[in-house]
Amino acid sequence: MDEKEIKTETAPSSELLENELIRVRYGERYKKLLKNTIGSLLVVAAISILIATLFLPVLEIHGNSMNPTLESKDIVVSVKTSQLKRGDICCMYYNNHILVKRVIGVAGDVIEMDEAGNVFVNGTLLDEPYVQVKALGECDIEFPYTVPERSVFVLGDNRSSSVDSRNELIGSISLDEIVGKIVFRVWPIPSFGGI
Repeated sequence: MDEKEIKTETAPSSELLENELIRVRYGERYKKLLKNTIGSLLVVAAISILIATLFLPVLEIHGNSMNPTLESKDIVVSVKTSQLKRGDICCMYYNNHILVKRVIGVAGDVIEMDEAGNVFVNGTLLDEPYVQVKALGECDIEFPYTVPERSVFVLGDNRSSSVDSRNELIGSISLDEIVGKIVFRVWPIPSFGGI
């Protein structure tokens, strides 16, 4: 008769059971913490996108019509508003593009420009330290020009290459087409700050 070996399983020690219980509980806490962290990050991201879309649009500048104030590849933050005053830099919709220009006149203002590129608002020469070279540029509107109600008259700071309210195709910009007022530059880092 063959002898069969009888195997006996020994019960795990209480220390081993306790370590396993700690490991399982740690895993559950880790999963819960990870789930809560990811949920919180998604909520923060959604709120950030909502705020950026509705209240603080972030834009990248393309072209040189606002040189030297803003240059191509600058990244700026704007505030959604249609309350604009002379001198503000605003962004607006035009032909499925966003243009960035400076407000020169508001509703009711009478704008004039001479051949040398000097701008007069309501008969007063406009002080424009932000313009390096004055130019009449591509102008096909008749001066004096009165800015219509609920509109603004805008010009680029680089007058010789800017397409703006001096062109009949663009003309005065309705306040309904205004995206916002540019208030801050975030890129490039050396130019970081208010505008």
